[in-house]
Parts: sequence; C-alpha cells; structure tokens
Amino acid sequence: QVQLVESGGGSVQAGGSLRLSCADSGFTYSTWYMGWFRQAPGKEREGVAFIDSDGWTSYADSVKGRFTISRDSAKNTLYLQMNSLKLEDTAMYYCAAAYGIMLPDLLPRPNHITYWGQGTQVTVSS
Repeated sequence: QVQLVESGGGSVQAGGSLRLSCADSGFTYSTWYMGWFRQAPGKEREGVAFIDSDGWTSYADSVKGRFTISRDSAKNTLYLQMNSLKLEDTAMYYCAAAYGIMLPDLLPRPNHITYWGQGTQVTVSS
C-alpha cells in the first residue's frame, strides 16, 4: 500500500508559478512510476507529468517547457513545479503512483494507476 498526500495548491494569476508536493509512504518494490493527473470540471482526468524509478520523465504536450516534475528520494516527496501558468491549467491536481514500467512517450492513463492522493486545487485567474 502506498499512501499519497498532496499539498501546495492554491490560486495564482496567469503567468505565475506554483509548486505542488506529494509525500509518499515509500515503495516496497524497486520498479514504479508516479506523477500528476488533473481534472477540470466537466472534463476527463488527464495525465500531466510523470517520473519513474529510473528517473525518466514524461510530460503532456500542453505543459512541456512550463512544468517540471522531480522527486526527492530522501524525503519521499514528489514535486511539480508549475511556471507560466495559464487559465487552462485550472483543475484539481491528483498525485498518482503505480508499480511497473512506464512506457516511453506514452503517458499513463487513470486505469493504469493503483494509488491516488486526495487532490489539491489549482486555480489560475486573469
């Protein structure tokens, strides 16, 4: 069982920055991946950014160059640095994790995920 607890959401003006954090309880097995999904009202949950146990990262096209995912293994904490935020980045952001291999150039889908955080709201205003 992997427990995930997000923090760091909030409200920001367009062009601003936020950093999301996700504290995890640690992984039992050595091959895993974790990352962030987001879901706006009336829309499907979509993958944003992911990192695997080898340090490989993957991003949605909509956030490439603006968002950076990283993990501090000493603190068991995942981060999502979000810069140049846009109105369309407004959503509930969920931390997610699963055991297994993350395929290159293919973002995980919600049905690939075993563990979810409770979500943290990000609101970008003009």
